[in-house]
Amino acid sequence: MTPADLWFIVATTFVCTAAVFLVAALLAGRVRRASLGWRFAVVLGAAVVSIACSTVAVSAGMYFSAHDLDVLFWIVAVAAVFSAAGAWLVTRGVRRSIAALTDSARRIADGEVVAARSGEAKELAVMSAQLADTSERLAAARAELDRLDAARSTFFSWISHDLRTPLTGVRALAEALEDGMVERPDEYATRIRQQVDSMSRLVDDLFELSRLQSGTLRPRLERVDLLDLVSDAVADVRPVAEEREVVIAHGDVGPRTVLADPYLLGRVLVNLLANAVRHAPRRSVVVVSAERTPGTTVIHVTDEGSGVAPSDLARMFEVGWLADPARTPERGSASSGAGLGLAIVRAIVDAHAGSVRASHVPHGFRLTVTLPHPV
Repeated sequence: MTPADLWFIVATTFVCTAAVFLVAALLAGRVRRASLGWRFAVVLGAAVVSIACSTVAVSAGMYFSAHDLDVLFWIVAVAAVFSAAGAWLVTRGVRRSIAALTDSARRIADGEVVAARSGEAKELAVMSAQLADTSERLAAARAELDRLDAARSTFFSWISHDLRTPLTGVRALAEALEDGMVERPDEYATRIRQQVDSMSRLVDDLFELSRLQSGTLRPRLERVDLLDLVSDAVADVRPVAEEREVVIAHGDVGPRTVLADPYLLGRVLVNLLANAVRHAPRRSVVVVSAERTPGTTVIHVTDEGSGVAPSDLARMFEVGWLADPARTPERGSASSGAGLGLAIVRAIVDAHAGSVRASHVPHGFRLTVTLPHPV
């Protein structure tokens, strides 16, 4: 083959291909919003037509005989028809797969969970699997949001109840004092103060929990004596414990120091002890202990009560959750009785990058706080 023949072949092929694809581009440009299948058909059709035109043009220019040109024409024509048919079948399959993915996306938007499609091309199979995974995660997120919304509604109902009860008592006591129908006004004044203290603790708990959850209250870490914090917490809870004839005992408090905010960790200990005393049987023992593990400090508060049902172990630390539907706070308790004590514990421990959990142990129930202890 001479260089002139080679250049003729290249030039003829280029001209034919450019002309065909220019027409295809103009056609695709006029239907910009056409379906993806249509675009595939235009591209594949242009490829087949350009090859056929280039082959015929080059063959004619190379002075083939009329018989040879007829044979070549039919070869190219038949090949083009079958190629177009194959391209149409491929495009049809892709369109069906895309339509199925579109339907899956619509069903996900309607809140359904879809399954991954099998037998698809690799890329489409990956997309289908991602849609299925996304639908499952969205369904789980919606279920969690529904649960939280229900918990929030219940919580506001409880808070309204817990505020209304002491307010009703204060109003009744105040009206009795105004009407002069009491023989010992000092007793009524004491009862009014107790109701006000109960409301004050509730408001304080709500404010502190809000600051913890919003991140505006951050722990100021320092090395504090754990035994001193335990002793102070026991002293705060002792009046309620004595009223219930519950003994608070120190177990083995191994680590002498812990890296924490002394006020916040003290609040954790008070809330844990108040919770244990409130649910411990009368004339039983509540034990506070601590141990050092590699990189952590673990604090245990163990009582002799039956604890909660296994299904409620994870819910104990949710805002507003209460095991006792009667919801009667202990007089003199550091807790508001509104189901905020353990929620505050978890918020404080989370702020310290720690964890808190509940578990049943032989002959009792235990709440465990784990705090990081840098070397």
